[in-house]
Amino acid sequence: MKAFKDAGHLFRLASVFLVGGVLFLAFRGVLVPRSFGQYGHYRGNAIKETAALPISYAGHQVCESCHADLLEVKSKGVHKRVACEACHGPLATHADDPASVQPAKLDTAVLCVRCHEANLAKPKNFPQVVSAEHSGGAPCETCHQPHSPAIVAVAGGSQ
Repeated sequence: MKAFKDAGHLFRLASVFLVGGVLFLAFRGVLVPRSFGQYGHYRGNAIKETAALPISYAGHQVCESCHADLLEVKSKGVHKRVACEACHGPLATHADDPASVQPAKLDTAVLCVRCHEANLAKPKNFPQVVSAEHSGGAPCETCHQPHSPAIVAVAGGSQ
């Protein structure tokens, strides 16, 4: 057959694809976890691995059991539905040993603007400020009580 006389290049190309396919399967076997695909397009062991991680959040009920004074203030304000650790961070170690593990002092000039910096994507009725113009860099607790941040009158008018 004259058509296959110079077919060596086709066999070389086919062998390149064959070697590439074998290498792909070998690398995939090494790199892709065995539990991948166990539950559809998910890694089956991910749930077990996540459950084995140490607990870092205590939960707002634990915070409120010791800090009843702050709960009373917070429950009357606009932050009543905001979990304590949303601002204060994970505090399970503090809840386990409150005497020796003290939470860091929060910088409200940085913390509050995470939620309250003016942004057109936020709902119109959500309290927003342009922090550079609003406070001149002063911490928010200078004028606002963080656990119940109502607008507070200050010298020279209101904020």
